[in-house]
Amino acid sequence: MDIMFLCVVVFLFMLAIFDLSIGVSNDAVNFLNSAMGSKAASLKHIIIIASIGVFMGAAMSNGMMDIARHGIFRPEHFSFYDLICIFMAVMVTDIILIDIFNSLGMPTSTTVSMVFELLGATFVVALIKMAGGVDLGFNELLNTEKALSVILGIFLSVAIAFVFGTIVQFLSRTIFSFNYKSKLKWKIGIFGGICTTAITYFLLIKGAKELSFMTPEVKMWINENTGYILIGCLVFFTLFMQLLHALRVNVLKVVVLLGTFALAMAFAGNDLVNFIGVPLSGLAAYQDYAANGGGDARGFMMDSLNGPSDTPLYFLIGAGLIMVVSLATSKKARNVSKTEIGLSSQQVGDEMFGSSGIARRLVRWSLNIIALVRRMTPPKVRNWFNRRFNTDETIMDQGAAFDLIRGSINLVLAGALIALGTSMKLPLSTTFVTFMVAMGTSLADRAWSRESAVFRITGVISVIGGWFLTAGVAFIGAGIIVAAMHFGGHWVMFALGIVTIILIIRSNRRFRKRQKEEKGDAMFQSILSTDDKTEAWNMLLIYIIELQEKFLTYANETYRGITEAFISENVRTLNKAESSLYRQKGILKNARRKETLCLRHVSRETAIEKSTWFHLSNNCCMGILYNLRRINEICKEHVENNFLPLPQKYVEEYELIRTRVSTLFNDTLDMMDTNSEETIPMLRRHCDEIKDTISDTYHRLHDQLREGDTASMTVVYVYLNMLQETQEMVSSIRKYLRANAKLRDSDFRSRPTKATVSAN
Repeated sequence: MDIMFLCVVVFLFMLAIFDLSIGVSNDAVNFLNSAMGSKAASLKHIIIIASIGVFMGAAMSNGMMDIARHGIFRPEHFSFYDLICIFMAVMVTDIILIDIFNSLGMPTSTTVSMVFELLGATFVVALIKMAGGVDLGFNELLNTEKALSVILGIFLSVAIAFVFGTIVQFLSRTIFSFNYKSKLKWKIGIFGGICTTAITYFLLIKGAKELSFMTPEVKMWINENTGYILIGCLVFFTLFMQLLHALRVNVLKVVVLLGTFALAMAFAGNDLVNFIGVPLSGLAAYQDYAANGGGDARGFMMDSLNGPSDTPLYFLIGAGLIMVVSLATSKKARNVSKTEIGLSSQQVGDEMFGSSGIARRLVRWSLNIIALVRRMTPPKVRNWFNRRFNTDETIMDQGAAFDLIRGSINLVLAGALIALGTSMKLPLSTTFVTFMVAMGTSLADRAWSRESAVFRITGVISVIGGWFLTAGVAFIGAGIIVAAMHFGGHWVMFALGIVTIILIIRSNRRFRKRQKEEKGDAMFQSILSTDDKTEAWNMLLIYIIELQEKFLTYANETYRGITEAFISENVRTLNKAESSLYRQKGILKNARRKETLCLRHVSRETAIEKSTWFHLSNNCCMGILYNLRRINEICKEHVENNFLPLPQKYVEEYELIRTRVSTLFNDTLDMMDTNSEETIPMLRRHCDEIKDTISDTYHRLHDQLREGDTASMTVVYVYLNMLQETQEMVSSIRKYLRANAKLRDSDFRSRPTKATVSAN
């Protein structure tokens, strides 16, 4: 049994390695976004600076807070076996939960997840102990104060950070305007001095308070002389930043990179417990159990965990190295960062979230309030503010989501609020503060226009909801897992460990697959960032054709798959097709919205000339998708009910039609690949011929039905529906061919023929 417990502790450390990796992927959003979004430096240099901060914070941290040892439970009332079950449940739940959020690109709080996992697992074990006759109540077994303080911190973080972010950014933008370079002569020294002093205050109060070399005497001296330290820093850094500006150094970039380093160092120094605190507590529990001779694991109580932690240096250095490697290599960290950067971007772009009813109401109420304020504000004052907030004068590097002024405010204000909350004993979460400050500053900068506000508010609500969902899922998930382990023993522990590894592998495979599918967005971003309107149209045309080519390839494969599944009565394939077609509708709508955004970046004349054919081609694709959904819907219903299959004579008849339609799809795709517009009239004639063939088949079928067996009427009606929808699909292809030609060449004229005239 002792060997089994040792294996569990080893497995906890294996999970801790992965937890460090995905934890950094999640929390990198806290200190990378402002530098990445403002393009303060290259991604390589940003990662290097953040990595130095992460490593220093991890290596000099005490590596452990009391929360993992006795912050949630009273260890003297729990046996070694109880705590091993709790620790294992916490690690399994934490890894699965955070990895899911990372894969979805949603930032969450590692502190909240760990606290509520410990609380949920301990709550269930306490229930088991109380049901088993232990004469103790929840007050003796649980420490709920910590969990309640975290919940309080959530509300405080969301409200305070958003309000302060909005106010401070509004004042900063009023002072500097979007054309900030013309206002830097004397203001930049003061601004840089205030920002750097705030960063220093953050490092002293938040980043350095838990470092191993910080003795009580040093902490006391800092607390007693904080005011003098800050005044000295303000004077020194103001003069220093003014000197740097005189030497033509970009002070704003210096501030952003210093803020990135400070937040990264504080993150590693204070949040390391979220990743390795539980495994280290498990190791300490095992060492105490083994030192006392092992024996009855269910009867050995863990009083020793009430003592202070003493983490060996090699654990801290190893954790720091893992975090640095993860930060430099994790694609999921970029995915999580993309969410916040996208929601705070100054430009209208690819919105990650849809529209919700709550967001629509909030936008409508806000517009009414803004209209009221505008009517009450004197015209001269309104015009002055409009000049200060003229976004047409925005100075940003190529590909940046916002400028350096906002990037500086994001980092400095987040650090200052976290430091202030820490000094006032308020448990403000780093994740909550940094995210909501970014949302507040983007709102003040008018980044939420009428065309993007509803999507971004939906995104903010989704992220905030995700934080609360984290707490609930962590509590319930850890409780269920610990109950299974407590009653099932080491075999259940082993099985859940295997399941965790399988889920991790599966999640990473899905993430890599989705990353491949999203590579096409590089073209979209290039179109939005180019200033050459002619080049923008050329790139947009390539972008439109590529997306529509992918859809037509998908439509051809799906059409053949659905019809083959109906003939062979394969209901599983039809069910998969239903889900696939539903997802494809969202893909088409998203592509259309992106292409519409890009159309605004081309010249006005080109946009007016091409918009009709652009919308027609998109409508044709949506029409084809609708035809496929109708075919699949009625075929699926027929096969699920186990009705009669399609008679063989109709199968052979439809196979000829299906082959011709598939050939038409392939010929259309070849035309798009080779850009051979001269083949379009011929392809349109083929469409007319296929439609005529379907019409003849349809009429002949009607004649046969009058004399046929009524028992096969149901399947024949399905067949008739397939013929009708196929004919409509061919009509959509015919229209698409003309729209495609007009998109490429406005002078295109299809040669009229008898077939095309009759079809039109």
